[in-house]
Amino acid sequence: MPRDIPVGNGDLLITFDRHYRIRDLFYPYVGRYNHSIGHVQRFGVWADGEFAWIEDDEWEREIRYKADTLVTDVRLVHKGLELELHCSDAVDFHEPVYFRKIVVHNLADRPRDVRVFFHLDLSIAENAVGDTANYDPSTSAVIIYKQDNYFLVNCCDQHKCGIDHWAIGTKRLGGAEGTWRDAEDGKLGRNAISQGSVDATVGFNLQIPAKGEGHLHAWIAFGHAYDEVKDLNRRILETGPERMLGRTEAYWKLWCRKEPVDTTPLPEHVRDLFYRSQLVMRTQIDNRGAIIAANDSDVTQFGGDHYSYCWMRDGALVAYALILAGQSELSRSFFRYSAKCIGDQGYFLHKYSPTGALASSWHPWMLDGQRVLPIQQDETSLVVWALRKHFETFRDVEFVKPLYEPLVAKPAEWILEYRDHNGLPLPSWDLWEERRGIQTFTVASTIGALNAAAAFARDFGELDRAAAFKEGAERMRGAMKRHLYNEQAGRFARLAVPNDDGTYRLDMTCDSANFALFAFGAFEANDPKVIEEMRQLKEALWIKTDIGGCARYQRDYYHQIERNDIEKVPGNPWVICTLWQAQHAIEVASSVDELRKTVMPYLEWCVQRAEPSGVMAEQFHPYTGDPISVSPLTWSHSTFVVVCLHYLRKHAELTGKPMFKPAPDFATA
Repeated sequence: MPRDIPVGNGDLLITFDRHYRIRDLFYPYVGRYNHSIGHVQRFGVWADGEFAWIEDDEWEREIRYKADTLVTDVRLVHKGLELELHCSDAVDFHEPVYFRKIVVHNLADRPRDVRVFFHLDLSIAENAVGDTANYDPSTSAVIIYKQDNYFLVNCCDQHKCGIDHWAIGTKRLGGAEGTWRDAEDGKLGRNAISQGSVDATVGFNLQIPAKGEGHLHAWIAFGHAYDEVKDLNRRILETGPERMLGRTEAYWKLWCRKEPVDTTPLPEHVRDLFYRSQLVMRTQIDNRGAIIAANDSDVTQFGGDHYSYCWMRDGALVAYALILAGQSELSRSFFRYSAKCIGDQGYFLHKYSPTGALASSWHPWMLDGQRVLPIQQDETSLVVWALRKHFETFRDVEFVKPLYEPLVAKPAEWILEYRDHNGLPLPSWDLWEERRGIQTFTVASTIGALNAAAAFARDFGELDRAAAFKEGAERMRGAMKRHLYNEQAGRFARLAVPNDDGTYRLDMTCDSANFALFAFGAFEANDPKVIEEMRQLKEALWIKTDIGGCARYQRDYYHQIERNDIEKVPGNPWVICTLWQAQHAIEVASSVDELRKTVMPYLEWCVQRAEPSGVMAEQFHPYTGDPISVSPLTWSHSTFVVVCLHYLRKHAELTGKPMFKPAPDFATA
């Protein structure tokens, strides 16, 4: 089930499913640890002897965010209970605390005793062994802890603070379902403590007049020691949860609109998704620099692993979106994290954990009895390319100085060493992590990296290095034309596999990744070969159903839906692949009218495919449009941001109008 309305602050991330149930709680890193390991954290309401958990079918749900902020706007109606709930969820922008404000509207014409219940099913540090849950009378809260992870659950309304009742017990042992069952009669047993595989349910009572309303604030404070969460609970009570929610809402509005970009050329719904995409991206970025691909634990059931890692390719391309959006602090953090990961060898391995440790991999170190590098070379190349984009935008010399050797010079020298007799990169794994060879995407991104490294070397006065890197890029571009282009097909191969005689066997499968030909500067976007490439890719890979969108490549088997009519449905539509067509259309547009007519349909397609909250998945069902695989995918949102900003830049060029609005004059405001 896709994740929706994620809220976070770079240390703490909370995700929900479509039923508005919390499913993932990541702390103290985004992506590590998931203290729920995907188990449902329930939320229910009792009134007049009747009970309903939020997943019950009778609930009507509207799950969205408040505009331009990471505070949710959720409306829940249960006609049988005669109740309407308005909920606002947020993670404080600074403190590790999750809030939920609930306003309960009594739709009946009689006073009501309404009881709200929250259930926590934690597996602390992703393991249920040795957890403890206890009621803490000094804070009137339930605390769940293990070793250096503490979680304090509390509530208050305008009259009182502290939970009214609680249940603490065992889950998934000896047939025990968990304490959430105790809530269904409206009463909890108040067991004081339990250890092992435990869970807890807390309740809060509201007396609501006829046709009136009541409200409460609930929160989970996160920390590494009892005194830490107790002190945080005290600060919440002193400051007031409503004030903390308000400041968080204001902070995120300031954050996503800090650059005075004139977005009026975008339709309002596209503009809304542009700002929403920046905010969703931020929830997936750890404060120590790791840019996580996705945090959706449901995908674990398909392969025994998840997406809560940093792939350097994804990270570099997301960093490029951050650079365009003016979020220099986050892009700097990513490049510092990258320098920590790369080590002395000059290249990145498959993927990394949020802490910078090497993560799980399926790339072997030996093939056919020969030692090979288990790498995707484009990951190294794109970090070099993105760092240059950062420097050209912000000109932060002091920041780049310590990164020049580990993230520019050494990788570029390794790139020159890791070439074949024609000057092409030696085989590595492709960006889809499925095939090993010499990919057009990898070659194009590596040309971009060598050009970036040459520019850096010139800046640092190392003209010999600059000349070597530039010559390597030019030789690689020439080899790409000679060996990867197929005259008969009129386009580039997606992959070349070396033969024993020094020639190459070309895989001519149409692959959306060949947009890289122009994206990183290997060729101009208006080069006739590039124009024909993009035309053929769209013709072959566009989904010919009412859903539309572009597939990754012909006969894409990952989460494949259509296995027979490949001409109609070559694969599932992906956000990134669809938007790569938009990137090319922007580059070749020669008038405002052409720009709008050729690009806007791709942006509108994304708006149609997004959840009502604005969250976008990795890919979609080609017949129903339902999200498939992880959701949200950070790369989907970053590509939408890139395309919007490229569109606005091109619009400014074509109209002669500035892309940025005048900064406000604070002296006279």
